[in-house]
Amino acid sequence: MELWQYDATDLARLIRLGQVSAKEAVTACLARIDAVNPKLNAIVRRMDDEALAQADAADDARKRGESLGPLHGVPVTTKINTDQKGHPTDNGAVEFKNLMATEDAPVVANLRRSGAIFVGRTNAPAFSMRAFSDNALHGRTYNPLDRDVSPGGSSGGAGAATAVGMGAIAHGNDIGGSVRIPAYCNGVVALRVGLGRVPAFNPSATAPRPIGALLMATQGPHTRTVRDARLALEVMAKGDPRDTRWVDAPIVGPAPPRPLRIAIAPVIPGGFTHPAQSEAVRRAGRHLANAGYVVEEMLPPDVEEVVRVWHVIGSGDVFRPLGPIIEKYGDANAVKSYQLWRELSPPPNDPNAVLEAYSQRDLHLFRWQSFFQNHMAVVMPTLCDLPPPVDQDLTLDGQRKILDALRVSFLAPALGLPGLAVPVGSHGHLRTGVQIVTGRMREDLALDAGEVIEAAEGLVRPVDPAW
Repeated sequence: MELWQYDATDLARLIRLGQVSAKEAVTACLARIDAVNPKLNAIVRRMDDEALAQADAADDARKRGESLGPLHGVPVTTKINTDQKGHPTDNGAVEFKNLMATEDAPVVANLRRSGAIFVGRTNAPAFSMRAFSDNALHGRTYNPLDRDVSPGGSSGGAGAATAVGMGAIAHGNDIGGSVRIPAYCNGVVALRVGLGRVPAFNPSATAPRPIGALLMATQGPHTRTVRDARLALEVMAKGDPRDTRWVDAPIVGPAPPRPLRIAIAPVIPGGFTHPAQSEAVRRAGRHLANAGYVVEEMLPPDVEEVVRVWHVIGSGDVFRPLGPIIEKYGDANAVKSYQLWRELSPPPNDPNAVLEAYSQRDLHLFRWQSFFQNHMAVVMPTLCDLPPPVDQDLTLDGQRKILDALRVSFLAPALGLPGLAVPVGSHGHLRTGVQIVTGRMREDLALDAGEVIEAAEGLVRPVDPAW
């Protein structure tokens, strides 16, 4: 097996034991990028010289007998909207192509301290507010499974890079599905952490973030195995006292009562749910039942109301400062998509509506947390539809379909909850997939259930582009 095909856990073990050098691991990864990235455009800024120098330093540290981090020598990528020292946080906008970061964001700093080696920056739509990873600065990222459908957004470059083996772990972030949707579209694993789990801010930022973004956006890894998602969580979750939301909570919480009860929600109210996605949820439920879980088909509370809360907060607060920036600096497709989104989900006329939505959010979270007292998790579609055709969001009807499909992806961020995306089943040459949503700070329960599903489905292996 080629080194770029290993998951992070095995690769780190081989490097720690001296059976493989960090230089060999990074060289293999860079060769894989040479081979497949020209077709995909998932990594849009390479850092070969920097990565090879870091690999040499990593090998020297091991020879000196220094303490090695859990990802020592493992190639990883970061997303273009997150600060990495010495590289631009361009957010896919031409205007910001030279906006160099002078300090790592906490999640990047945590990866660096773990011994991970950065090999590239992954693509996203301008300002990370589309389900497609395309922008005027870097161009379009293609889905390795099907060139004509989206690789997902906004962390589409991360999902595509992970699927083909251009790094063992790819960093992403998620305010409405942007970690989980690319995992689904590319057939890999991804973890959206819950609010407060991973410190999250850009040191380069000069303006305050909207409250909605502070409450809904979180970081997370794309991986090919659930155990790598668990490992990446442990690395990424190291604290930064400057982040007022970060919580010093244990990665593993109290054992849930037996028998382990889990809910499945194959059909999401409020719109269309594709039968293939419903079947993926039921299939996941069968895997869990075969492993001894008590599986019950039922919805968590207030699903349609939680989706409405996301829209009110998104349109009335998140887009309030971001919208004008998209219209001023975004590319034509980003602007068009944003304008259609606003047409379908306009900001509320009542100035108190956003405040009311925040109050409703707390009530809904209380009800979901109560639900999780009896069911350790709920399994739902990752997206309510199949991966969308390229640029579907550039017509009014197409954007309506996108927002309809996204409603299930909005639930976890609206409440600040974790969600693990895992592939389950297939539909033609694409994977179908589910997300496992749990209560606050219980990523561990989602990972436990995800490992059961993964054991039944088989591990994700890197793929070659299908064309």
